[in-house]
Amino acid sequence: MVSARSTRASSAIERLKRRTGHTGYSMARTASGGFYLSEMPGSPPLCEPLELDDFVRFVNGLGPQEVKRMTKNDIAFEKQLVKKKP
Repeated sequence: MVSARSTRASSAIERLKRRTGHTGYSMARTASGGFYLSEMPGSPPLCEPLELDDFVRFVNGLGPQEVKRMTKNDIAFEKQLVKKKP
């Protein structure tokens, strides 16, 4: 299942590249299975080697965040969720 792990991590990197506009970000994998991020291939890592879930969380937290698009129906639905019963 190595490919699914790598695909999930590389997808996080691609989202980061798209959000920041910086195409130099690179991911590497250690022999023990940890992932780390660097700004350019061969440059020092930006984090210590992390497990897959931690790595994806770290990468998703970097850079500007995408704003979730809300429709009028979404807003009305959320208002109904927080209404208190009389």
